[in-house]
Amino acid sequence: MDSEAARAARESLDLAFHMSNILDTGLDRHTLSVLIALCDLGVNPEALAAVVKELRKEKPSLSSSLPEAPSFP
Repeated sequence: MDSEAARAARESLDLAFHMSNILDTGLDRHTLSVLIALCDLGVNPEALAAVVKELRKEKPSLSSSLPEAPSFP
């Protein structure tokens, strides 16, 4: 990827991240980048949105099923 294409990709991600923040999606820059890349590869965006919503619902139950980290004095 040449420097102009890299700059354009970075600007596009910055814009998408800004819109994501305005819409209060809660997505971090890396996650948004992965989701955009998946869409670029042809993954259905509505299916991705459904997966993200489902993972968010399961997040509390996932963290409660993990073993506790050892505590250090």
